[in-house]
Amino acid sequence: MALFKRGFTEEILEARVKNRRTHMANERTFLAWIRTSIGIMAFGFVIEKFLVPIGKDNIQDFHNIFEAHRFIGLLGVFLVLLGAATGLLATFRFIRTEKEIMQNTYHPSIIADILIAIILGSIGILFVIYLIFIEPTQL
Repeated sequence: MALFKRGFTEEILEARVKNRRTHMANERTFLAWIRTSIGIMAFGFVIEKFLVPIGKDNIQDFHNIFEAHRFIGLLGVFLVLLGAATGLLATFRFIRTEKEIMQNTYHPSIIADILIAIILGSIGILFVIYLIFIEPTQL
């Protein structure tokens, strides 16, 4: 935590000790975001590597199988990138919130929460599109 000790007066450091429960809550929130990030990346990896359509004997279905595999691959890569972006956003929020708590200027922000809700909603829409347009017989 030496990163946060530079440039702060003794008064601000005392406020940090006084608000230690708030700092611990901030750290728990950060760790929850990191777990979410890892989960999203793992889900994307599983989709990319293990949900590969099984080929058929009929050559006419080869094009449909290829398209389904490409869609699954892109969805998996998108989720891995989304998980990495979530981890970066969590780190940024943690550092900013930690500094604001120490300076007693913390104001909650819902922008990141709304952003995550929109992104998760778009993932749900992508899965619905996948389930509608990729027939079970193609898999």
